[in-house]
Amino acid sequence: MVSNLSAFRGSSVTALNNQEKFLAAFQRDTHPDKVCLVGREYVGEDGQPVLNPLIRKIKQQIATDPTLIPEYPPPLGSSEFSSRAAQLALGQDSRAIVEHRVLGVQTVGSTGAVRLGAELIKRCYCVSSSWTGQVLLSSPCDESLPGIIEAAGFRELKRYRYWDTSTRKVRVEDMMEDLEQAPEQSIVVLSASGHKPTGADLSQDEWKRVTEILMKRRLQPFFLLPSQGLHSRDIDQDAWALRYCVSMGMEVLCAQSFSHNFSLYGERVAHLLCVLKENTTLVAIQYQAEKIIQTLWSSPPVEGARVVTTVLSNPAHMVEWQEGLKGTVERCMLMKERLREKLRLLGSPGTWEHLMKSGGLYCCIGLSDQQVEFLVKQRHVYLLPGGCFNVSAINSSNLDYVAESLHLTLTLQI
Repeated sequence: MVSNLSAFRGSSVTALNNQEKFLAAFQRDTHPDKVCLVGREYVGEDGQPVLNPLIRKIKQQIATDPTLIPEYPPPLGSSEFSSRAAQLALGQDSRAIVEHRVLGVQTVGSTGAVRLGAELIKRCYCVSSSWTGQVLLSSPCDESLPGIIEAAGFRELKRYRYWDTSTRKVRVEDMMEDLEQAPEQSIVVLSASGHKPTGADLSQDEWKRVTEILMKRRLQPFFLLPSQGLHSRDIDQDAWALRYCVSMGMEVLCAQSFSHNFSLYGERVAHLLCVLKENTTLVAIQYQAEKIIQTLWSSPPVEGARVVTTVLSNPAHMVEWQEGLKGTVERCMLMKERLREKLRLLGSPGTWEHLMKSGGLYCCIGLSDQQVEFLVKQRHVYLLPGGCFNVSAINSSNLDYVAESLHLTLTLQI
């Protein structure tokens, strides 16, 4: 267990800077064929972030609405936004919502949701002097997670095995072995769908097995739901793992982000869900959340939450929004299919079917550090460690060059 679930405190600062480092290097690069595949946003064929026409229209309506009063929202944010966000994640018929066992808090971005969730766990769950304070993150994980959780006072961060670069698959059995051996009451950060940075997720049967271990070992799940609807084109499917754990009577936390699926990249719109076993503790946890928020951001931004609320509360808008998500996913799938075909025609070694199995905006080719370095320095193609990248950044203009660069990397003895 020590070798598989090893501590990595001290590495988070380096990891946190990876994306920023590559983006800065790309900006300095003067090569005419340079390609940036490490951006955060969904971009279209022209390489620019895409704003859903529905979202553009609603933002314009809000900007010209004379009835809206400019005022600070309460610390927990808009109650209507929280209600709609909870229904989106848990389903409108969720027993937890009906039984008033759900606390929803509007947060400043997904970073804020994760930080607030970690702070609440620290104050409300970790009260026993014998609690080890372990937090388990997937390997790999979103680069920002270790630093955010450490900032909440957690010092013992561990990794559970998740992605195998050589086989380009989720290490399901290894993951379950690591969870089986984790100390009871550990916090486990899990991606409900669209795992970042690999785009590879568990099947429903695999999720059931994981949930069994979580319950048996009394592990606390903290779900990430970064772009609901942008993984499988189905908002219900993308939230299945979260809903299943809730249906089994587990207490869960979930950080929801609305940046990608609502094209609200600069608005910092996110939400923290706390699903409790009993509603008797809800008021106490809400009180703690308000105290923590006063020291973090006081009150969240308003406009982006209004946009999300407007969409989620209007059936016609919901249909149009989901159609837009499907179009985004279909374009990403088309780019992966075209990349796979290019690599096949070039005779690149290995199989590339895993490209089609990944979902969401992210995908992982499976490359060594040396291969990634070669791509960056010799071919001016910028990817994250392991060969992970933003699928939408591949377009008709750079597809051939990216495929040729990957083929050259895979066939050279690096």
